[in-house]
Amino acid sequence: MEILNKEQLKMAETLLRDRLPHSMHAYGYIFQKNRVKSDHVDVLVDRWPNFRILLTRPLREKEEDFFKDICIYTKDEDVLKKILDRTEIFNWQNYLCLGTDLRYEETIMGVAAAKGSSGNKVAVCHMLRLQDLSHLSEVDSSITQISSLDESHISLVNDAWKFGKGEHSVKFIKNIIQHFPTCCVLDDNGQPVAWVLTYEYCAMGMLYTVPQHRRKGYAKILISAISKRLLSQGYPVFCFIEEENVFSLKLFKSLGFTEEPSYKAAWFTFNHLH
Repeated sequence: MEILNKEQLKMAETLLRDRLPHSMHAYGYIFQKNRVKSDHVDVLVDRWPNFRILLTRPLREKEEDFFKDICIYTKDEDVLKKILDRTEIFNWQNYLCLGTDLRYEETIMGVAAAKGSSGNKVAVCHMLRLQDLSHLSEVDSSITQISSLDESHISLVNDAWKFGKGEHSVKFIKNIIQHFPTCCVLDDNGQPVAWVLTYEYCAMGMLYTVPQHRRKGYAKILISAISKRLLSQGYPVFCFIEEENVFSLKLFKSLGFTEEPSYKAAWFTFNHLH
């Protein structure tokens, strides 16, 4: 496979934008990579420019680097199977987290089994996009203190995150807080009591309110605030919501987000983090 250079990445962003919504996960990665210098990620294609498969491959030098997911975009299942078989790209003996279209579950699990790798489907998500701002909430700064997260809040976010893996996910969250938009509500002591982050692939996520501060409308305030900020900076505004999270699905739809019914994203993990 070919690693894309800076000029090719710019063109890839345009090509992926034309293939939305199914390319949204990969498009978000390329969008960020073209604008923000953060942890190193290679973008690979099977051929250029008429690629049939594109994937993001994080640099893996230290143990905590293995926590990051590999994003796969394709519309050709046969090509996907051939690429998954190639051990110079996928080391099936190490921990892997793959994010791709749910429709490829059988192919991915089949290749993993053939490689002797044990795995699980850890999340299936709806993808929602915001294109109409009229339903977003207004934020009254005289009542609610809005700020951004900083490095002193890494442990707080990591401990609350459903997919946090102790020390393994600390570097992942640190990279997000350092380089990508975040938003939080502060209490009277200046401590975050609710927050939302932006992943490396542009999707907002890790939305959380500490239990004693729930039912105050903070989630709506945060989604609205970060959505307006992202839009003002030219970002695509979208999120992935797990199938079973009915409350969040209803919440985002009430704020003008619309679901893409033809596309569901899935994440698969293989082997164990040590």
